[in-house]
Amino acid sequence: MAVAKHFVTDAKTLVRDSIRGLVLANPHLAFDSDQKVVFTRDLALQRRQQVTLFCGGGSGHEPAHAGFVGRGMLTAAVAGHVFASPTSSQVLSCLRRVYSEEHGTLVVIKNYTGDVLNFGRAVERFKSERVNSGKPLPKVATIVVGDDVGVVNPNDDDEGGVGRRGLAGTVLVNKLAGAKAASGGTLEQVKATADYVAAHTFTIGCALNAASVPGLGMPRQLEDDEVEVGMGIHNEPGFEKKALTSADVLVPGLVSHIIDSAPFQKATGGSAGRVVLLVNNLGATSNIELGLVTKLATEAVQAAGWEPVRVFSGTYMTGLAMPGASISLLVLPGDEQQRAALLALADQPAECSGWTNHVHVEDAGSTDEDAGNLAARIEPAADKRWERAIAGAYQCAVAAEPEVTRLDQLMGDGDCGHVLLAGATAIHDAAAQTQLPLNDPPAALAHISSLVEDSMGGTSGIIYCLFLDGLAQQLRGLDAGAAAPLTPQLWGTAMLGALETLYQYTTARPGHRTLIDALQPFAKTLADTGSLEAALEAAINGADATAHMQPKRGRAVYVQQKDSIADAGAVGLVSVLKGIVGAL
Repeated sequence: MAVAKHFVTDAKTLVRDSIRGLVLANPHLAFDSDQKVVFTRDLALQRRQQVTLFCGGGSGHEPAHAGFVGRGMLTAAVAGHVFASPTSSQVLSCLRRVYSEEHGTLVVIKNYTGDVLNFGRAVERFKSERVNSGKPLPKVATIVVGDDVGVVNPNDDDEGGVGRRGLAGTVLVNKLAGAKAASGGTLEQVKATADYVAAHTFTIGCALNAASVPGLGMPRQLEDDEVEVGMGIHNEPGFEKKALTSADVLVPGLVSHIIDSAPFQKATGGSAGRVVLLVNNLGATSNIELGLVTKLATEAVQAAGWEPVRVFSGTYMTGLAMPGASISLLVLPGDEQQRAALLALADQPAECSGWTNHVHVEDAGSTDEDAGNLAARIEPAADKRWERAIAGAYQCAVAAEPEVTRLDQLMGDGDCGHVLLAGATAIHDAAAQTQLPLNDPPAALAHISSLVEDSMGGTSGIIYCLFLDGLAQQLRGLDAGAAAPLTPQLWGTAMLGALETLYQYTTARPGHRTLIDALQPFAKTLADTGSLEAALEAAINGADATAHMQPKRGRAVYVQQKDSIADAGAVGLVSVLKGIVGAL
């Protein structure tokens, strides 16, 4: 098989350089390179005139979301690494920048665990900042969009489960909510518009192959005569692989899947009406083929008794260069007046490169800049044990990376090993440069949490951050100085407290086949026995047990369980714990 090629010399700088290119070609945009936030140049004017709104997520889905920044759509967008959520600090930076004191701000979130956690944490941090500075609670509303009906989710009836993924339907939410904001709608009205579109939009996609990720290559490949239905925009496996058929068979089947799905039937009550149809290029489908898909999708919708009163066709939300397409149906209200109001929002021009032709917007004034944070150089630590522990964890992470990556490729998007190693490398390098206050464990952990956020990203990164934040607070609360040294049992007790902090922001628990299955046994055993060796053994047993668990959280939920395949996150955590315990 041919190996996919990329115009990429350095994958680490790809996202920033790509956005710089977008901004150069679209002079109505501005770019905060440090936080990877794209915003409209007339931001100051927009904040005075209307509700502001922003969206974001992992890169690789262009033109989403930076391509939809402009009058009539998004005020700003925040970008993470390829296929990884932006950090909560990035999102907080964006929220600080675009927040409208007079009109308020809507935050649109795609339903992926990392996005929900990071965007949610940013909103809560923003609220705390306001309260702590004596200001009233901000007027901020959020909406989580999950339009996918191609998810095989065993926990579909479990409100704590992962749920439906956010796909191209998010673009329709951004379009209509953005138009409502530009038309002078209040925050409540903009939120109501977004809520309706999110609750009545349904999407299914299919692909002829996965997408090659710059710097990583192909996670897996389909045979030449195969098509995969329900493949996610991050290369997550779909719910069905089948023999490739002609488009006039495949496309009506996709439309039927949407209309027959339980969410669609529940929203419509089974009675036909009018819809908006959006046909989306997943990145590598030719225009001539996309035109054929659009024709066949329109005909299939009509044949099912529905009237497509608007048809949008183009490249809106991609999975890098994925050869495939998705189909979205937005069910319009039965009430004629309400339907006309929504269609007017759909028809309203949006001044952004991803929806219309190039638009130039004059700069209406300068914008507020985020306050910079300068990290002071820390004096060298006196306790060499922690230096050895960090070195040991790094060495074990290096050794484990190929296996962790292999496990994640089988059940996810294949980046878990790389992400873990990126975090371990950042901590190792900081320790080597004496930038960690290792003689003050709570301060060191807080600093390490920031390093993890900057270097790892994604769901696992924010999980580690929240745990480390909680652990730093727990250790500081113990107030253990030289007269009361931190014993292994005290560390275990603090780790259990940190888990409670983490549990406030994730529904993952022991038995859900995540890194929690290794972390919780380690903490509890250490608190109970004070034995590092026994705690490590408990963590290893917990990670091994994930091989026989049904996934209940994370992207593995969407994949049929492969027996004897342990969770990559749990295995990665155990490698780090082995290095620490071995050094101590």
